[in-house]
Amino acid sequence: MLKAGVLGAGHLGKIHLRLLNQSDKYELVGFFDPDEKNAKKVAKEFGYKYFQTIEELIDAVDVVDIVTPTLSHYDCAMAAIQKGKHIFLEKPITNTVEEAEAIIRSATEKGIKGQVGHVERFNPAFMSIREKVENPMFIETHRLAEFNPRGTDVPVILDLMIHDIDIILSVVPSKVKSVNASGVAVISNSPDIANARIEFENGCVANLTASRISLKNMRKSRFFQKDAYISVDFLEKMVEVVKMKDAPKKPDEYALILQNAEGIKKQIYFENPKVVQNNAILDELESFAAAIENNTTPAVSLEQGTEALRVALMIVEQVEKK
Repeated sequence: MLKAGVLGAGHLGKIHLRLLNQSDKYELVGFFDPDEKNAKKVAKEFGYKYFQTIEELIDAVDVVDIVTPTLSHYDCAMAAIQKGKHIFLEKPITNTVEEAEAIIRSATEKGIKGQVGHVERFNPAFMSIREKVENPMFIETHRLAEFNPRGTDVPVILDLMIHDIDIILSVVPSKVKSVNASGVAVISNSPDIANARIEFENGCVANLTASRISLKNMRKSRFFQKDAYISVDFLEKMVEVVKMKDAPKKPDEYALILQNAEGIKKQIYFENPKVVQNNAILDELESFAAAIENNTTPAVSLEQGTEALRVALMIVEQVEKK
């Protein structure tokens, strides 16, 4: 078992602590949180060991799970890497691309593995259709949330939209060509609602909308590709796959047939992939343990986390220009 420690015992940090504690891949050693009052409360309530300093925690573990505010990710990660510890970083990987690239260089030099917490990769709905998404040419995403003061210190792009950015980058086999975006700060000092259009070199276009001032929650993505339409509901964990194939000469009387202007007939059929329910955060943490034990590339590498941040910051820059 890998010895693990958590940096940060806020809302998400407490979830990580609980899951690491119940995992058979890790031995939870303890945690550090700079808020002494909160740390003592968490230690008393749940029985986790509270370390007085970051250094003491890092020295005691094999894996450092960094669930602190983004501004501190770089310092925490570098401290762990310098002592030869593997790192799990919540998204976004860091505050700047330069910081992320520095972490990659240091981790590579030290032979350290790192994974970024883009948890939607482990959403059971997405996992059920991941292999069916093949070279999509148009993607539309909506990630809407009711207002919550937590997370409003950063633009909605870095808070919510980055989830969809990472998903899109993971399925489009092409480099980003251009980005166009707009957004509005309604309640916060940073954008609360934003829309972005990402164009890829292979011609794929992705249209993303994110809001944290919606009246209802929504997390949906739609992928359009040659002869197929795939819809993923990340919130309800449901999928819909609609495919087309050349219509047979003598179709079944109940078959759904479409004919285009050129007279080509296509048969529409539906697939219902099985969605196996899971705990996505536990799965991402345990996948990282497997990558360390088997010396394989983590499911969401530091490089992939950096690319998601790079594109997100391009969108932020576009929004701030307007």
